[in-house]
Amino acid sequence: MRFTILHEDQHDIWNNFISLSPVGDVLQTMEWGEIKRFSGWEPLPVAVVAEEEIRCAALILKRKVTPLGHCIFYCPRGPILGDAQEGCFHVLVEGIRELARTHHAILLKVDPAITAGNEKIERLLKQHGFRVAPDATSGFGGTQPRCVMKLDLSKDEATLLAEMKAKTRYNLRLAERKGVEIIDDCTEDDLQTFYNILLETAQRDRFTVRSYPYFQSLWQNLVGSGLGRLFIARHGNETLAGTLAFILGKQCWYVYGASSNRHRNLMPNYLIQWRMMQWAKDQGCVVYDFRGVSPEREGVPLDDHLAGLNRFKTGFGAEYVEYIGEFDLPLSRFWYPLWTIGKPIAKKLLQRHSASNSAED
Repeated sequence: MRFTILHEDQHDIWNNFISLSPVGDVLQTMEWGEIKRFSGWEPLPVAVVAEEEIRCAALILKRKVTPLGHCIFYCPRGPILGDAQEGCFHVLVEGIRELARTHHAILLKVDPAITAGNEKIERLLKQHGFRVAPDATSGFGGTQPRCVMKLDLSKDEATLLAEMKAKTRYNLRLAERKGVEIIDDCTEDDLQTFYNILLETAQRDRFTVRSYPYFQSLWQNLVGSGLGRLFIARHGNETLAGTLAFILGKQCWYVYGASSNRHRNLMPNYLIQWRMMQWAKDQGCVVYDFRGVSPEREGVPLDDHLAGLNRFKTGFGAEYVEYIGEFDLPLSRFWYPLWTIGKPIAKKLLQRHSASNSAED
Protein backbone atom coordinates (compact mmCIF):
# COMPACT_ATOMS: atom_id res chain seq x y z
CA MET A 1 0.00 0.00 0.00
CA ARG A 2 1.21 3.49 -0.78
CA PHE A 3 0.12 6.99 0.17
CA THR A 4 -0.53 9.38 -2.72
CA ILE A 5 -2.17 12.64 -3.72
CA LEU A 6 -4.69 12.16 -6.50
CA HIS A 7 -5.05 14.61 -9.38
CA GLU A 8 -7.92 15.99 -11.45
CA ASP A 9 -7.49 13.35 -14.17
CA GLN A 10 -8.35 10.74 -11.50
CA HIS A 11 -11.60 12.52 -10.65
CA ASP A 12 -13.93 9.67 -11.68
CA ILE A 13 -11.93 7.03 -9.78
CA TRP A 14 -12.01 9.18 -6.64
CA ASN A 15 -15.72 10.04 -6.76
CA ASN A 16 -16.67 6.47 -7.54
CA PHE A 17 -14.87 5.26 -4.40
CA ILE A 18 -16.57 7.91 -2.27
CA SER A 19 -20.03 7.20 -3.71
CA LEU A 20 -19.81 3.44 -3.07
CA SER A 21 -19.06 3.88 0.63
CA PRO A 22 -22.07 3.75 2.99
CA VAL A 23 -20.49 6.71 4.83
CA GLY A 24 -19.48 8.55 1.66
CA ASP A 25 -20.52 12.19 1.37
CA VAL A 26 -20.61 14.95 -1.24
CA LEU A 27 -18.26 16.86 1.07
CA GLN A 28 -15.58 14.31 0.17
CA THR A 29 -15.90 14.72 -3.60
CA MET A 30 -13.45 16.63 -5.75
CA GLU A 31 -16.26 19.02 -6.68
CA TRP A 32 -16.54 20.05 -3.03
CA GLY A 33 -12.84 20.77 -2.96
CA GLU A 34 -13.28 23.17 -5.87
CA ILE A 35 -16.17 24.90 -4.11
CA LYS A 36 -14.05 25.42 -1.00
CA ARG A 37 -11.33 27.09 -3.05
CA PHE A 38 -13.80 29.96 -3.26
CA SER A 39 -13.54 30.35 0.53
CA GLY A 40 -9.76 30.27 0.64
CA TRP A 41 -9.19 26.53 1.14
CA GLU A 42 -6.82 24.40 -0.93
CA PRO A 43 -8.09 20.85 -1.61
CA LEU A 44 -5.66 17.96 -1.14
CA PRO A 45 -7.29 14.64 -2.13
CA VAL A 46 -5.07 11.99 -0.52
CA ALA A 47 -5.51 8.24 -0.61
CA VAL A 48 -3.93 4.90 0.13
CA VAL A 49 -3.68 2.83 -3.04
CA ALA A 50 -2.98 -0.88 -3.46
CA GLU A 51 -2.98 -2.73 -6.77
CA GLU A 52 -4.03 0.54 -8.45
CA GLU A 53 -7.24 0.71 -6.39
CA ILE A 54 -8.15 3.22 -3.68
CA ARG A 55 -8.43 1.50 -0.31
CA CYS A 56 -9.07 4.58 1.86
CA ALA A 57 -9.29 8.27 1.09
CA ALA A 58 -9.49 11.72 2.64
CA LEU A 59 -10.29 15.00 0.92
CA ILE A 60 -8.22 17.36 3.05
CA LEU A 61 -8.93 21.08 2.92
CA LYS A 62 -5.95 23.28 3.77
CA ARG A 63 -6.18 26.84 5.02
CA LYS A 64 -3.44 29.19 6.24
CA VAL A 65 -4.09 30.60 9.71
CA THR A 66 -0.88 32.44 10.69
CA PRO A 67 1.28 35.08 8.94
CA LEU A 68 4.16 32.58 9.15
CA GLY A 69 2.39 30.21 6.77
CA HIS A 70 1.06 27.69 9.28
CA CYS A 71 -2.18 26.05 8.24
CA ILE A 72 -4.91 23.73 9.40
CA PHE A 73 -6.08 20.55 7.68
CA TYR A 74 -9.80 19.73 7.70
CA CYS A 75 -11.37 16.54 6.35
CA PRO A 76 -15.16 17.14 6.20
CA ARG A 77 -17.18 13.96 6.70
CA GLY A 78 -14.06 11.87 6.29
CA PRO A 79 -11.86 9.99 6.09
CA ILE A 80 -13.50 7.22 4.05
CA LEU A 81 -11.86 4.02 5.19
CA GLY A 82 -13.33 1.41 2.87
CA ASP A 83 -13.04 -2.27 3.79
CA ALA A 84 -9.36 -2.46 4.77
CA GLN A 85 -9.42 -0.30 7.88
CA GLU A 86 -6.58 -0.67 10.37
CA GLY A 87 -3.52 -1.23 8.17
CA CYS A 88 -4.81 1.20 5.56
CA PHE A 89 -5.60 3.86 8.14
CA HIS A 90 -2.09 3.62 9.57
CA VAL A 91 -0.58 4.30 6.12
CA LEU A 92 -3.03 7.17 5.61
CA VAL A 93 -2.22 8.86 8.92
CA GLU A 94 1.54 8.51 8.48
CA GLY A 95 1.23 9.96 4.98
CA ILE A 96 -0.75 12.91 6.32
CA ARG A 97 1.83 13.51 9.04
CA GLU A 98 4.55 13.72 6.38
CA LEU A 99 2.36 16.02 4.27
CA ALA A 100 1.77 18.20 7.34
CA ARG A 101 5.50 18.76 7.77
CA THR A 102 5.70 20.03 4.19
CA HIS A 103 2.71 22.35 4.60
CA HIS A 104 3.40 23.39 8.23
CA ALA A 105 0.00 22.10 9.38
CA ILE A 106 -1.04 22.63 13.00
CA LEU A 107 -3.73 19.96 13.12
CA LEU A 108 -5.99 17.67 11.12
CA LYS A 109 -9.69 17.87 12.02
CA VAL A 110 -12.02 15.03 11.00
CA ASP A 111 -15.74 14.39 11.50
CA PRO A 112 -16.65 11.11 9.76
CA ALA A 113 -20.27 10.03 9.36
CA ILE A 114 -19.74 7.19 11.82
CA THR A 115 -22.56 6.49 14.27
CA ALA A 116 -21.81 7.24 17.93
CA GLY A 117 -20.94 4.17 19.95
CA ASN A 118 -18.73 2.65 17.25
CA GLU A 119 -15.97 1.67 19.67
CA LYS A 120 -13.80 0.12 16.95
CA ILE A 121 -13.50 3.36 14.97
CA GLU A 122 -13.10 5.54 18.06
CA ARG A 123 -10.36 3.23 19.33
CA LEU A 124 -8.67 3.31 15.91
CA LEU A 125 -8.66 7.11 15.91
CA LYS A 126 -7.27 7.37 19.43
CA GLN A 127 -4.59 4.74 18.75
CA HIS A 128 -3.28 6.98 15.97
CA GLY A 129 -3.14 10.13 18.08
CA PHE A 130 -6.57 11.65 17.50
CA ARG A 131 -8.41 13.26 20.41
CA VAL A 132 -11.95 14.60 20.82
CA ALA A 133 -11.97 18.17 19.47
CA PRO A 134 -12.30 20.71 22.29
CA ASP A 135 -14.25 23.27 20.25
CA ALA A 136 -17.21 21.17 19.03
CA THR A 137 -19.67 22.67 21.49
CA SER A 138 -22.42 24.21 19.36
CA GLY A 139 -25.96 22.88 19.18
CA PHE A 140 -25.21 21.10 15.93
CA GLY A 141 -22.06 19.71 17.51
CA GLY A 142 -19.23 21.03 15.35
CA THR A 143 -18.34 22.25 11.87
CA GLN A 144 -20.71 19.67 10.37
CA PRO A 145 -23.81 18.63 12.32
CA ARG A 146 -23.13 15.83 14.77
CA CYS A 147 -26.83 15.07 15.17
CA VAL A 148 -29.01 14.46 12.12
CA MET A 149 -32.31 12.91 11.08
CA LYS A 150 -32.36 10.16 8.45
CA LEU A 151 -35.21 8.56 6.55
CA ASP A 152 -35.17 5.08 5.01
CA LEU A 153 -36.24 5.59 1.37
CA SER A 154 -36.18 1.90 0.46
CA LYS A 155 -39.90 1.67 1.35
CA ASP A 156 -42.59 2.35 -1.24
CA GLU A 157 -44.28 5.76 -1.34
CA ALA A 158 -47.51 4.52 0.24
CA THR A 159 -45.57 3.21 3.23
CA LEU A 160 -43.54 6.41 3.55
CA LEU A 161 -46.74 8.45 3.62
CA ALA A 162 -48.38 6.08 6.11
CA GLU A 163 -45.40 6.33 8.49
CA MET A 164 -45.47 10.13 8.56
CA LYS A 165 -47.20 11.84 11.45
CA ALA A 166 -50.81 12.68 10.65
CA LYS A 167 -50.17 16.45 10.86
CA THR A 168 -47.26 16.24 8.41
CA ARG A 169 -49.31 14.19 5.95
CA TYR A 170 -52.21 16.64 6.30
CA ASN A 171 -49.97 19.66 5.67
CA LEU A 172 -48.38 18.34 2.49
CA ARG A 173 -51.79 17.36 1.11
CA LEU A 174 -53.14 20.78 2.06
CA ALA A 175 -50.37 22.37 -0.01
CA GLU A 176 -51.38 20.19 -2.95
CA ARG A 177 -55.07 21.12 -2.59
CA LYS A 178 -54.25 24.82 -2.37
CA GLY A 179 -52.36 24.68 -5.66
CA VAL A 180 -48.74 24.87 -4.48
CA GLU A 181 -46.49 23.73 -7.33
CA ILE A 182 -42.98 22.31 -6.91
CA ILE A 183 -40.49 23.08 -9.68
CA ASP A 184 -37.71 20.49 -9.82
CA ASP A 185 -36.14 21.38 -13.17
CA CYS A 186 -34.79 24.75 -12.08
CA THR A 187 -32.24 26.61 -14.14
CA GLU A 188 -29.47 28.87 -12.91
CA ASP A 189 -31.84 31.81 -13.39
CA ASP A 190 -33.89 30.42 -10.47
CA LEU A 191 -30.86 30.48 -8.18
CA GLN A 192 -31.15 34.23 -7.57
CA THR A 193 -34.81 33.79 -6.62
CA PHE A 194 -33.86 31.07 -4.14
CA TYR A 195 -31.08 33.23 -2.71
CA ASN A 196 -33.44 36.17 -2.17
CA ILE A 197 -35.77 33.96 -0.15
CA LEU A 198 -32.80 32.57 1.76
CA LEU A 199 -31.85 36.11 2.78
CA GLU A 200 -35.43 36.67 3.91
CA THR A 201 -35.29 33.48 5.97
CA ALA A 202 -31.96 34.42 7.49
CA GLN A 203 -33.26 37.80 8.62
CA ARG A 204 -36.33 36.18 10.18
CA ASP A 205 -34.48 33.35 11.92
CA ARG A 206 -31.29 35.30 12.68
CA PHE A 207 -28.56 33.36 10.96
CA THR A 208 -25.88 34.39 8.48
CA VAL A 209 -25.79 33.46 4.79
CA ARG A 210 -22.84 33.05 2.47
CA SER A 211 -22.46 35.38 -0.50
CA TYR A 212 -24.34 34.82 -3.75
CA PRO A 213 -21.15 33.94 -5.69
CA TYR A 214 -20.67 31.03 -3.25
CA PHE A 215 -24.07 29.64 -4.26
CA GLN A 216 -23.16 30.16 -7.90
CA SER A 217 -20.13 27.97 -7.23
CA LEU A 218 -22.40 25.35 -5.64
CA TRP A 219 -24.55 25.41 -8.75
CA GLN A 220 -21.68 25.17 -11.20
CA ASN A 221 -19.80 22.42 -9.38
CA LEU A 222 -22.61 20.31 -7.91
CA VAL A 223 -25.85 20.90 -9.81
CA GLY A 224 -23.90 21.07 -13.04
CA SER A 225 -22.25 17.73 -12.24
CA GLY A 226 -25.44 15.94 -11.22
CA LEU A 227 -24.55 16.09 -7.51
CA GLY A 228 -27.23 18.59 -6.54
CA ARG A 229 -30.64 19.94 -7.44
CA LEU A 230 -32.60 23.10 -6.70
CA PHE A 231 -36.32 22.91 -5.88
CA ILE A 232 -38.70 25.88 -5.88
CA ALA A 233 -42.25 26.02 -4.44
CA ARG A 234 -44.61 28.43 -6.19
CA HIS A 235 -48.22 29.50 -5.86
CA GLY A 236 -49.36 31.25 -8.98
CA ASN A 237 -46.56 33.62 -9.92
CA GLU A 238 -45.23 33.90 -6.37
CA THR A 239 -42.27 31.94 -5.05
CA LEU A 240 -42.89 30.66 -1.53
CA ALA A 241 -39.96 28.38 -0.71
CA GLY A 242 -36.80 26.79 -2.06
CA THR A 243 -34.44 23.97 -1.16
CA LEU A 244 -31.08 22.74 -2.32
CA ALA A 245 -30.29 19.03 -2.12
CA PHE A 246 -27.02 17.15 -2.57
CA ILE A 247 -26.95 13.60 -3.94
CA LEU A 248 -24.23 10.95 -4.20
CA GLY A 249 -24.61 7.24 -4.76
CA LYS A 250 -27.60 6.01 -2.76
CA GLN A 251 -27.77 9.01 -0.41
CA CYS A 252 -29.49 12.39 -0.61
CA TRP A 253 -28.96 15.34 1.75
CA TYR A 254 -31.32 18.24 2.38
CA VAL A 255 -28.76 20.99 2.87
CA TYR A 256 -30.32 24.43 2.36
CA GLY A 257 -33.91 25.49 2.89
CA ALA A 258 -35.61 28.87 2.58
CA SER A 259 -39.18 30.09 2.94
CA SER A 260 -40.93 33.38 2.33
CA ASN A 261 -42.78 35.23 5.07
CA ARG A 262 -45.82 35.25 2.79
CA HIS A 263 -48.48 32.52 2.55
CA ARG A 264 -46.84 30.24 5.08
CA ASN A 265 -50.31 28.90 5.79
CA LEU A 266 -50.11 27.10 2.42
CA MET A 267 -47.49 24.76 3.93
CA PRO A 268 -45.04 24.77 0.97
CA ASN A 269 -42.19 23.47 3.15
CA TYR A 270 -43.98 20.16 3.65
CA LEU A 271 -44.79 19.54 0.01
CA ILE A 272 -41.32 20.50 -1.18
CA GLN A 273 -39.78 17.95 1.18
CA TRP A 274 -42.07 15.22 -0.17
CA ARG A 275 -41.15 16.06 -3.76
CA MET A 276 -37.46 15.95 -2.83
CA MET A 277 -37.95 12.49 -1.33
CA GLN A 278 -39.76 11.29 -4.44
CA TRP A 279 -36.97 12.64 -6.64
CA ALA A 280 -34.31 10.99 -4.45
CA LYS A 281 -36.16 7.65 -4.69
CA ASP A 282 -36.31 7.99 -8.48
CA GLN A 283 -32.52 8.50 -8.46
CA GLY A 284 -32.04 5.21 -6.60
CA CYS A 285 -31.39 6.68 -3.15
CA VAL A 286 -32.19 4.60 -0.07
CA VAL A 287 -31.24 7.24 2.52
CA TYR A 288 -32.64 10.77 2.82
CA ASP A 289 -30.61 12.83 5.27
CA PHE A 290 -32.38 15.86 6.77
CA ARG A 291 -29.04 17.02 8.27
CA GLY A 292 -28.71 18.97 11.51
CA VAL A 293 -30.99 18.83 14.53
CA SER A 294 -30.64 19.35 18.26
CA PRO A 295 -28.94 16.62 20.31
CA GLU A 296 -31.50 14.39 21.99
CA ARG A 297 -31.52 12.37 25.18
CA GLU A 298 -34.31 9.83 25.59
CA GLY A 299 -36.10 11.41 22.66
CA VAL A 300 -36.08 14.94 24.11
CA PRO A 301 -34.21 17.76 22.27
CA LEU A 302 -31.63 19.44 24.51
CA ASP A 303 -31.50 22.74 22.60
CA ASP A 304 -34.80 24.65 22.71
CA HIS A 305 -33.72 26.86 19.79
CA LEU A 306 -33.33 23.81 17.52
CA ALA A 307 -36.19 21.71 18.89
CA GLY A 308 -38.50 22.84 16.09
CA LEU A 309 -36.18 21.22 13.56
CA ASN A 310 -36.45 17.92 15.40
CA ARG A 311 -40.24 18.06 15.40
CA PHE A 312 -40.47 19.03 11.71
CA LYS A 313 -38.11 16.31 10.52
CA THR A 314 -39.47 13.60 12.80
CA GLY A 315 -42.88 14.33 11.32
CA PHE A 316 -41.73 12.75 8.04
CA GLY A 317 -40.79 9.52 9.80
CA ALA A 318 -37.09 10.31 10.04
CA GLU A 319 -35.02 8.78 12.82
CA TYR A 320 -32.47 10.50 15.03
CA VAL A 321 -28.81 9.62 14.36
CA GLU A 322 -25.81 10.87 16.33
CA TYR A 323 -22.25 10.65 15.00
CA ILE A 324 -19.02 10.23 16.94
CA GLY A 325 -18.27 13.93 16.43
CA GLU A 326 -15.10 15.88 15.67
CA PHE A 327 -11.62 14.57 16.38
CA ASP A 328 -8.34 16.48 16.13
CA LEU A 329 -4.97 15.05 15.23
CA PRO A 330 -2.41 17.51 16.69
CA LEU A 331 0.42 17.99 14.21
CA SER A 332 2.44 20.65 16.04
CA ARG A 333 3.29 20.43 19.74
CA PHE A 334 3.76 24.18 19.91
CA TRP A 335 1.02 25.58 17.68
CA TYR A 336 -1.83 23.16 18.45
CA PRO A 337 -2.22 24.26 22.12
CA LEU A 338 -2.14 27.90 20.99
CA TRP A 339 -4.82 27.14 18.40
CA THR A 340 -7.15 25.45 20.88
CA ILE A 341 -6.80 28.38 23.31
CA GLY A 342 -6.77 31.20 20.77
CA LYS A 343 -9.62 30.16 18.47
CA PRO A 344 -12.39 30.27 21.12
CA ILE A 345 -11.11 33.64 22.39
CA ALA A 346 -11.03 35.08 18.87
CA LYS A 347 -14.55 33.74 18.20
CA LYS A 348 -15.91 35.41 21.35
CA LEU A 349 -14.27 38.73 20.43
CA LEU A 350 -15.81 38.58 16.94
CA GLN A 351 -19.24 37.81 18.43
CA ARG A 352 -18.96 40.75 20.83
CA HIS A 353 -17.84 43.03 18.01
CA SER A 354 -20.80 41.89 15.88
CA ALA A 355 -23.25 42.40 18.77
CA SER A 356 -21.81 45.86 19.44
CA ASN A 357 -22.22 46.86 15.79
CA SER A 358 -25.80 45.55 15.76
CA ALA A 359 -26.62 47.60 18.88
CA GLU A 360 -25.19 50.74 17.26
CA ASP A 361 -27.23 50.15 14.11
